[in-house]
Amino acid sequence: MNLALLGFATVAAFIILIMTRRLSAIVALIAIPIVAGLLAPGQADLGGMIVEGILQVAPIALLLSFAILFFGIMMDAGLFDPLVRRILHLVGNDPLRIAIGTAALSALVSVDGDGTTTALIVITALLPVYRSIGMNPLILATLLGSTNAIMNFVPWGGPAARAAAALKIDLLSDLFLPLLPAMAAGMLAAFGLAWWFGVTERRRLGWQPAAMQHGAAVEHESPPERRPHLFWPNLLLTLALMAGMFTGIASLPVLMMGAFAIAVTLNYPNLQAQRERINAHANNVVMVALLIFAAGSLTGIMDGTGMLDAMAQALVHGIPDAMGPYLAPVTAVLSLPITFLMSNDAYYFGIVPVLAEAATNFGVPAEAIGRASMMGQPVHQLSPLLAPVYLACGLLGVEVADVQRFALKYAALISLALTLGAILTGAIPLAVS
Repeated sequence: MNLALLGFATVAAFIILIMTRRLSAIVALIAIPIVAGLLAPGQADLGGMIVEGILQVAPIALLLSFAILFFGIMMDAGLFDPLVRRILHLVGNDPLRIAIGTAALSALVSVDGDGTTTALIVITALLPVYRSIGMNPLILATLLGSTNAIMNFVPWGGPAARAAAALKIDLLSDLFLPLLPAMAAGMLAAFGLAWWFGVTERRRLGWQPAAMQHGAAVEHESPPERRPHLFWPNLLLTLALMAGMFTGIASLPVLMMGAFAIAVTLNYPNLQAQRERINAHANNVVMVALLIFAAGSLTGIMDGTGMLDAMAQALVHGIPDAMGPYLAPVTAVLSLPITFLMSNDAYYFGIVPVLAEAATNFGVPAEAIGRASMMGQPVHQLSPLLAPVYLACGLLGVEVADVQRFALKYAALISLALTLGAILTGAIPLAVS
């Protein structure tokens, strides 16, 4: 069988089975490439290919596993509680402050890279404020999704980890660090959008400065896992972790492992308490680790059988020579509709490797395609394939379709700001000579 045709059929089957929910992403990542590998001509060592692919993504799985545990511990211990309370106090009943506070709180909570956690915390904290003054809850959903998408570029977030695993590039130096200026541009656009929402809501609601009241402090019973007396040690530990990450003092997985070991011992020295906190986050850890290892299986087979190279060559022959040098910005633009219509798993493990392999034939480096592939994430946050969308809409009491109609145009603008920031700073080359 023609390898290119087999490869495209494998990717198509993978995408279709995931999108129609016939198979889970993990099962599809494992089973479909194995079947394809058995059909590929002259291939006998599928086991060796799978192991090779898994070994290449093992550091990423290690990083994500301990990142989830570390930031889970920080959330459990209440590291972000004082800032949440401060934001709620400052916003009062001013729609402008509330909108900007929504963006700030969403960006802060999104540092753990989990959209579900962000939706739960931000909506629970701010929805009563929105309702009390009559603000449009669709604004909350829009700002929540946009800022979460930008912060999800962090190395332990889903898009960056998937792109690095799929392209076998360094997560920190090849993807995250070059995108920091673009993230700043995207966040500036998100806060600009929050300001515009706030101004329009002020006008719609007839708000006057004389009516400004600070939010009243609401006392809630503190969960037993909170450790407010350890706020400063936890903050210093988190800042030290960030400093170590940016200075490259050690590899990221090692830093995250060490930070977790210190955090869990510092906050929960009792072994039973440690087990309880680890168990509380074990489901997320297992699912992410299995997903990354399964992705390694797919990329190992696609690469080892030659399917990936054959697909890239077929794409190269189909791309006009004049367009080849522009594949990075083309990928950025295409990421908006593609990521809305398919899951991150299908996109990053099925589409992006093929685009990257084709781009290298025109001199466009794989890491540039990896960065460009992430530009559509604000739009992806509104995809009907995402579970956090349904969670957020359920908490807000609105329909998914209403959120999509309201927010899609703003999400596209945020993606455009990200793309322009990446192009202007060289993270995405406009063209290669």
